[in-house]
Amino acid sequence: MNNQPIGVMDSGLGGLSVVRLIQQQLPNESIVFVGDEGHFPYGTKPQAEVRKFVLTIGKYLEKYPVKLMVIACNTATAAALSTVKKALPIPVIGVIHPGAQAAVNTHAHTIGVIATDSTIKDGAYEREIHKIDPTIKVISQAAQPLVSIVEHGLTDTPQAQQVVNEQLSIFDTHPIDTLILGCTHFPFLKKQIQNKVGKHVQLVDPAKETVIHLQTLLKDKNLLSTTTATYHLYSTGNKNTLITGANKWLHGNYTSCASLTL
Repeated sequence: MNNQPIGVMDSGLGGLSVVRLIQQQLPNESIVFVGDEGHFPYGTKPQAEVRKFVLTIGKYLEKYPVKLMVIACNTATAAALSTVKKALPIPVIGVIHPGAQAAVNTHAHTIGVIATDSTIKDGAYEREIHKIDPTIKVISQAAQPLVSIVEHGLTDTPQAQQVVNEQLSIFDTHPIDTLILGCTHFPFLKKQIQNKVGKHVQLVDPAKETVIHLQTLLKDKNLLSTTTATYHLYSTGNKNTLITGANKWLHGNYTSCASLTL
């Protein structure tokens, strides 16, 4: 048993998709969330720079203190997971391996991946999928503009569907069986993405798979909490943007929202 909170970080608001799932699946677990909106977006930055940001947040969360850190950002996972694991004395998990494993488990012959420019350039998902099954065909597509749609609160608009249609047009001529939503912002556009690719394509949300992995890890390490949960949310940018996102996607289910200088 360990009643310390879980630390969750993201480049912006996308990590709230992970926070929301933790609230649903692990209601006794307290959360400290850091959205690094002061350095948003990560997806267009060099990996060395992203690694520095993630490590700084990790050290802050360690001192908070938290019992475990979730890098709820695909770009940050690709750039920094191994570095942060070595640097911190607490368990650290990312979102890429759980998402890749879940996609392979669908028995797809062809898997599509949509993610930020940086994640696609790194080839993180393709590499992870081929570690599990080298025979699977992977079609990767950078869809960076979708991140901005989410960050600007435009998810349920005609503009959102238009941008999704444009960014995912590659799958019109390159059919897929399964599609990995390789950015934690993308589950907030799940309806528009499913509309574009069709109901026959199975969507895999790495955030959901990561929380399943998190639950198993907490049980195995005897770290489950038994207290009433609290949710403290921080932004390195404009806290009002964070409050808007938290009210929309967490339905106002949080203890506090504040700005953070790191």
